[in-house]
Amino acid sequence: MKIVVNGEPREVEALHLEAVLMELGYGDGRVATALNGEFVPKPLRATTTLGDNDRLEVLAPMQGG
Repeated sequence: MKIVVNGEPREVEALHLEAVLMELGYGDGRVATALNGEFVPKPLRATTTLGDNDRLEVLAPMQGG
C-alpha cells in the first residue's frame, strides 16, 4: 500500500499503525503519531487501520536546550 510518511511517499505492507511503525524501523521507540492530521495515541495504534494515500506523521522527541 502506498502512504506518505513525514512528507515522503513510502510503500508498506502492514495495515495497522503499530505494525507500520515496526515495518518502518521505529520499533518500540517513543514517538508521537498523527494520521491524516489527527493525533493517534499509543493505545489506539494497534487498531488504527491505514489505507492507500494516507498521510502519516511520526515525531520523535528531541533533546537540547
